[in-house]
Amino acid sequence: MNAITVNVEEKLFQNRYKVDHGRPHIQIKDADICTNACQSQQCTFVCPAACYKAESNGRVTLITDGCLECGSCRVICTEHTNVAWEYPRGGHGILFKFG
Repeated sequence: MNAITVNVEEKLFQNRYKVDHGRPHIQIKDADICTNACQSQQCTFVCPAACYKAESNGRVTLITDGCLECGSCRVICTEHTNVAWEYPRGGHGILFKFG
């Protein structure tokens, strides 16, 4: 049996994302909660598009460009409910190449 290798980054690159400048569809409500109250910072490794990054000072930064709109971040942050998430405005957000 032959193994099939899939490069996730290569597949994600085929999608397009139209940024809604000045109006992100996801926001961290209170950055201090991520830094002080959230020990696991699960959003930094559960997001398939790597929109959340753990900085060296313990803060979590969010860059919504490239978000797959899967909602994983709002599901994983149920303990602190610190993610404000809504669908992007029409014509913005992820544009999947293959449906």
